[in-house]
Amino acid sequence: MIKTRVQEILGIDYPIVQGGLAHVGYSDLAAAVSQAGGFGQITAMSLATPEDLRKEIRSTKEKTAKPFGVNFALGHREPWPFLEVALEEGIAAISVSGGNPEPIFRFVEEAGVKKLVLVAGKRQAEKAEAIGADMVIAVGQEGGGHLGKDDTGTIVLVPVIARAVKIPVLASGGIVDGAGLVAALALGAEGIEMGTRFVATKESLAHLRYKEALVNFSELDTEVIERSIGRPARALKSPWVEKILELEKKGVSLEEILPYISGEINAKAAIVGELEDGFAWAGQGIGLITDIPSVNELLERIMSEAKETIALISRGYR
Repeated sequence: MIKTRVQEILGIDYPIVQGGLAHVGYSDLAAAVSQAGGFGQITAMSLATPEDLRKEIRSTKEKTAKPFGVNFALGHREPWPFLEVALEEGIAAISVSGGNPEPIFRFVEEAGVKKLVLVAGKRQAEKAEAIGADMVIAVGQEGGGHLGKDDTGTIVLVPVIARAVKIPVLASGGIVDGAGLVAALALGAEGIEMGTRFVATKESLAHLRYKEALVNFSELDTEVIERSIGRPARALKSPWVEKILELEKKGVSLEEILPYISGEINAKAAIVGELEDGFAWAGQGIGLITDIPSVNELLERIMSEAKETIALISRGYR
């Protein structure tokens, strides 16, 4: 029903990519997404060692023969040993977020892997295309986790970027269902990337309290933190997030705020389930999340909803 360059480039059935999810995007989830017809990803930079990444890649290959990728969120630590492992293990694609992808692209240029870049503006997208990206992921300000600094929403950002580059664009930010997929296609994207929606699935390693919060909270229950240090990011409201916002309002230094926004504190909420004493990423799309299905159920539902939405539009809502 829906065929785009995204499926052709990545070798997948559905134009749906799982975002790189810190502490959550490991083999169970990545394999489930790929096996169900989408494109799963392992998140590299929240793993302790490169050998841990190797184990996750091999575990994913044991669970599915379909292609999957590895996400590299730059700025936390040196990515090179992790990249070496990913290339040695023959992964299909890498995605890059949070930094300049050019050195990464030079590192992998002989390996033949597909290269995806998360962008939040036209200039970033044009640069990514110029240095050899196979596709870009346009992340609107509705999304969870780290966002662009300009607060541009998905409905404007996606067509701006789609008109600026020739490579395929994936839409991300506030998209959780089949209607969102159809809307993304109408805006000029050739597929979608989802993060928050995949957290609330059975295969996700997220704590049940985190998943249930994504179901029970509304679109009003998120806050953007880390603006004061130049890397805005959307998280679920919590007492801990309020502490972070208070510190930022006071204008504390980077050194003072870092202990409150560490990966360990993120994991405390996302994996251990202590939502009051940590922060967990979530986009405004939580207002549309009503259950915790299996990944296969979710993807089949999304494609069915997309078909129904297209049919509804075609017959003029009669």
